[in-house]
Amino acid sequence: MGAIKSLVGQTAIYGLSSIVGRFLNYLLVPLYTNIFSPAEYGVVTELYAYSSFLLIIFTYGMETAFFRFAQENKKVHEVYSTTFMSILSSSLFFLMLFSLLIPWLSHVMHYEHQKYLLWLLLLILITDSIAAIPFAYLRQQNKAWKFVFVRITNIGLNILANILFLIVFPYLTAKGFHLWGLYDSSIGVGYVFIANLIANVITCLLLIPYFRFTFFVDLHLLKQMISYSLPLLVAGLAGMVNETFDRILIKYLINDETTAMHQLGIYGANYKISILMTLFIQTFRFAAEPFFFNHAKEQNAKELYARVMKYFIILGLMIFLLVVLFLHYIQFFIGKEFREGLMIVPILLMANLFLGVFFNLSVWYKLTNKTIFGAYLAVIGAIITIVLNWILIPVMGYVGAAWTTLLCYAIMTLLSFLWGKRYYPVPYPLKTIFAYMIFAVLIFIFAQWLSIENVWLKNLIHMALLGLFASVIFFNEKQELKSIIH
Repeated sequence: MGAIKSLVGQTAIYGLSSIVGRFLNYLLVPLYTNIFSPAEYGVVTELYAYSSFLLIIFTYGMETAFFRFAQENKKVHEVYSTTFMSILSSSLFFLMLFSLLIPWLSHVMHYEHQKYLLWLLLLILITDSIAAIPFAYLRQQNKAWKFVFVRITNIGLNILANILFLIVFPYLTAKGFHLWGLYDSSIGVGYVFIANLIANVITCLLLIPYFRFTFFVDLHLLKQMISYSLPLLVAGLAGMVNETFDRILIKYLINDETTAMHQLGIYGANYKISILMTLFIQTFRFAAEPFFFNHAKEQNAKELYARVMKYFIILGLMIFLLVVLFLHYIQFFIGKEFREGLMIVPILLMANLFLGVFFNLSVWYKLTNKTIFGAYLAVIGAIITIVLNWILIPVMGYVGAAWTTLLCYAIMTLLSFLWGKRYYPVPYPLKTIFAYMIFAVLIFIFAQWLSIENVWLKNLIHMALLGLFASVIFFNEKQELKSIIH
């Protein structure tokens, strides 16, 4: 229980950068969806979907490899130096490679008149990849507060730059002020990427003190690390197909490109409403990965992982109910033009919860060095994603993409559990977990069936339903909860 309490504490600290920081960052979504049309916001959604794939290629699983080998090797600084130099060298290679490919890519992606967007995206990826290992080092050394400071600074700078380029400068220009070339209205959505790049460059400058172990490379160690990380690269790429490939396919599977970009913008905006679930999972992942490795050799490690899974799902279900029961308020997070897609929010919330469960289950192949199974699972998920999207998007549009996401993560979770039982069996309390999940879904269905028009009455009943779920959890888990709290 003390270990779980420690994990909760670490999660809370990292939450300052993820929950507070990212929540501020997500507040840009109302700004974007009230300034840009759905088609324009579709550009932001599409390019950041591509960046998710490319960042995995640029870092090729070396963050996880760093955690793994830093745990086993007493010379942590040598592991860090080897990892950082590998990422730095590969980043320079990718910079040169994609510089040559951009003219061709801009034609294929229909950005011939906006090549600068691809250049901005490339520089964002380079700065992200260079910062990745220093951030991992801060996590590995439990320098959570330093990590929080740099992450929140990055997010704050990004928000500030967005406000300047999208609100302040246009206002000053309209009032006749001369801005000495700082603002050009024709750039439009490009300022979203310019703001990101400015924040990333300053973040790299803040991390310079953690570039100090960069003059040593252990080639034998590097070979071992790459051997360990390559399956994670494959798993990461395939996994990103599951997470973001629908946002790429929508543009090409809907015949009318204007309609496609409109639907893409709506889908991307409504995906953002699952912010609370996304932030919870992201925050948990920051703390959990080093936590899993650090407790792997303890006698009760498997029982510990089982408890972590149970409470992770409980919190995830609370977030699910909180969002779906009060969606009539949360809808104001996005502009009016985008609210036609609210029906996909419950589907995406549950899909992201399964993604979090899948991450919890991944402990079995990471601790047993069977990372190839992570690749197998991700590839299977990628195949499911591509096939189902190919079938459903032309028929159902972005709704088909949402259902595909849920089905993909549910199947991947089931397969990972079945394989994990064979190689690293963890005594998960399945009956309890399934009972809680079914109960939460039934509460949601009941609330939808009631369909109450009076807002005050709806709030009262929905609060009672949320309280009912929380009360059942507390009654069943009160003994363990008390031991964790004390």
